[in-house]
Amino acid sequence: MKISTSKHEIIDLIKSWIVIAIIFTILLKKDPSNILTLTQLALVSAFTVGIGFLLHELAHKVVAQKYGCLAEFRSSDTMLVLALAMAYFLGFVFIAPGAVYIFGNVGIARNGRISLAGPLTNLILAVIFFIIGIFTTGFLSIFASYGFMINSWLALFNLIPVWNFDGKKILEWNKLYYFIAVIVAVLFVFVIR
Repeated sequence: MKISTSKHEIIDLIKSWIVIAIIFTILLKKDPSNILTLTQLALVSAFTVGIGFLLHELAHKVVAQKYGCLAEFRSSDTMLVLALAMAYFLGFVFIAPGAVYIFGNVGIARNGRISLAGPLTNLILAVIFFIIGIFTTGFLSIFASYGFMINSWLALFNLIPVWNFDGKKILEWNKLYYFIAVIVAVLFVFVIR
């Protein structure tokens, strides 16, 4: 299956990835328990939350295009700037960098599957980071620990069943899959560390 994209989408994805990496570098730098250099923080941010965001959105796109829909990511520049300001001035962030816009015959079941693809991707990434953390020490262990934590949180956050979040669409489609995903995300966030 060929995945179609556009120059506009690629620019929006890269822009969002860079801003998200900067935001989380700022947040990590403000943490008094942080022992990493600024370069290490930037790498951790770009390759944990940045990859988590990117693959989450691309998972939505791939599944939507599998169903024959048009699907493209568009950044929300206003939300990116607001999130950057919140991180810098307030030390916390609510970030909604954009979304994959889908056009075509979707329906509740397809929309649920498309929506599940994002949080499921984050949970898979969390498992990969967890495994990396088991077999590494030092910087790589910190990197893996952060990757596990942030991808677990990304999954759980996106599973909130309100507004236009993935959780609402998954819950409307299949309650069992929704609750399984939520239970796994909650275990990852609050039990497994």
